[in-house]
Amino acid sequence: MKSNEELAAIIEKTGIKATANRIIVYKDILGREDTFSLNDMEDDLTSLDKSTIFRTLTLFCEHHLIHGMEDGSGQVKYCHCSHPGSCEEEEEHCHFYCTKCKKSYCLEESPIKEIKLPEGFKMTGINYVIIGICALCSAKKDL
Repeated sequence: MKSNEELAAIIEKTGIKATANRIIVYKDILGREDTFSLNDMEDDLTSLDKSTIFRTLTLFCEHHLIHGMEDGSGQVKYCHCSHPGSCEEEEEHCHFYCTKCKKSYCLEESPIKEIKLPEGFKMTGINYVIIGICALCSAKKDL
């Protein structure tokens, strides 16, 4: 795990002031393997209130430190960015939402292909979610 100084440097590289709370949130994010929600973070970071976590996640999204996406569950899910602060559109990837376990997965091996927009249109984000049943749920026998 990276030191607090290393985390602060990554945060500041994106144009965000690295406060103690932001370092705590970012350290938690980097310790996660899959997507997560505000509620997941709130459950784990009991020393921070929900509004602090929400504001931090929003700020991190605005500065491309993390990505946020709608997966159809009614909650925004987040995942860390592999190129903090310098993401390119071609790095966008698909996500998978399992209707049984309600978990979302990053499909980084499945990049979103370039979308041709009509003249005058400008993309500010993209959200590509595949909905189905994940491998873990598929493998479980119905009781």
